[in-house]
Amino acid sequence: MTKPDSASLPATLYGVRWEGGLDDGHLVLLDQTRLPKDVVYLQVRDIEVLRTAICDLAVRGAPAIGIAGAFGIVLHLVPLAKAAKATTASALDTAYAHAHERLVSSRPTAVNLRWALERMRDCFDRHSSHLTPLEMCARLLMEAKRIHREDLELCRRIAENGAPLMPQGGGVYTHCNTGALATGGVGTALGCLVEAHNRGRKIQVFSGETRPLLQGARLTALELQHAKVPVTLCCDSAAASLMARGKIQAVIVGADRICANGDTANKIGTYSLAVLAKHHGIPFYVAAPYSTFDLSLADGSLIHIEERHADEVRRPHGVQMSPIDVPVSNPAFDVTPAALITAIVTERGVIDHPTRERVAALMRDQASEPAV
Repeated sequence: MTKPDSASLPATLYGVRWEGGLDDGHLVLLDQTRLPKDVVYLQVRDIEVLRTAICDLAVRGAPAIGIAGAFGIVLHLVPLAKAAKATTASALDTAYAHAHERLVSSRPTAVNLRWALERMRDCFDRHSSHLTPLEMCARLLMEAKRIHREDLELCRRIAENGAPLMPQGGGVYTHCNTGALATGGVGTALGCLVEAHNRGRKIQVFSGETRPLLQGARLTALELQHAKVPVTLCCDSAAASLMARGKIQAVIVGADRICANGDTANKIGTYSLAVLAKHHGIPFYVAAPYSTFDLSLADGSLIHIEERHADEVRRPHGVQMSPIDVPVSNPAFDVTPAALITAIVTERGVIDHPTRERVAALMRDQASEPAV
């Protein structure tokens, strides 16, 4: 445990990492529920601990959850593979299905988790008939590491594509946390801001608190200070006033799921920002990798919105702030219609004023994996 300031963080931030080999390997998560007060790393060795960490937001951010889920499959199967007497990995099929279900149900809205688990399942199905159980675990560990490496590269490309869209000078508003803590690399929306700053653009980032769990206050402000990007923390309810006073020249956010028509699910409060940006004539950008696109959903009305525990609002961080029995609406996400989005920034390029046709044009080669 270390002291609560950005200088106490490691030179390269990470939210999720695999340590060790196949026999002794485990997952290391930076417990984001403890930031910014304490820097605490969790050593995760089984899927139930991982599932709790995902549900409790110790690890969060759509790409990071996907990476953690991929490694979680390995954690679950290795002990069983060591004890297995079967000669082929198909004997692990029931155990794999159990791990998949426990993990995929932990956060239903963010599509990256399901995407990563299905990719691991494809790997399992391709090799289960000709690899031993332990050989299969080694192959799955390779696949999980590949997913992690790819996300690092995807973040770099997103940052490079998004940085030129940021103003040469002025304010940029962002919401929730989309940086290194939420991904496998420099981040998505936050990566664009860091890259823009590094290229000499004189931006001033305004980070909304992001109620009720304050990811913007606890995580984004900390990450931007760590990257030496000028940042000002503000209440979520200050966004309209900041825009009206000319303090904001762009808004950029991440995404947890993007539909075929460009409708986007992201942290609750994103839709409000998009409406405000439209009213004030401010560009509204979304930054996300290809793994966040769910082309099976025609539009945002089909996205399942996770409803989280009422006490996150009634008793934020354990402090009673309302009557203990007052009913609470606590959706974790909302949906921003594509018509309100100026552009979606991906590792493959920028989708200007997204439509079904423009999304399809950029994503038609989605099945092909990026070169890393």
